[in-house]
Amino acid sequence: MKVKNITQTAIMAAIICVAAPFSVSVGPIPISLATFAVYIAGAALGCRKGSIAVIIYILLGCVGLPVFSGFEGGLQKIAGVTGGYIIGYIPCAYIIGLITNKWDKILSYPAAMVLGTAVCYIVGTAWFMFQTKMSLAAALLVCVVPFLIGDAVKIAAASIVSVQIKKKIRI
Repeated sequence: MKVKNITQTAIMAAIICVAAPFSVSVGPIPISLATFAVYIAGAALGCRKGSIAVIIYILLGCVGLPVFSGFEGGLQKIAGVTGGYIIGYIPCAYIIGLITNKWDKILSYPAAMVLGTAVCYIVGTAWFMFQTKMSLAAALLVCVVPFLIGDAVKIAAASIVSVQIKKKIRI
């Protein structure tokens, strides 16, 4: 990787680390700014650098830095009920980057983020169900439904921000 790519990836990983811990508990799955930062990582940096930024964020959290929701860190967070969502950030960023690089149109950003979010929901909810032995219907009511409006707002904001960042990065 070129120095510019390494720098962009490291800065985005740092942004995710700063944004993600801020959260509000609404049950076992908190509302956090992590997805907002992951959306921007994928859309602004593309599938490769965006995913690497997310992986760096996850690795930093795994070694104990308090970068996960609620300013927590450690492998126990990945092994816990929210771990699937954290791991789901990787394909989320990848999908967003893949789509927005291929179709760099304003409507491709929210569409890519909706698809990336759906994949994150699938990975996270499956892990949550495995951990809690909860049924799919019950898990969706706990893990997906309460987050739909907030994620829609984050997707709208991240789409606008990502387009602007992407323009600046290309200079």
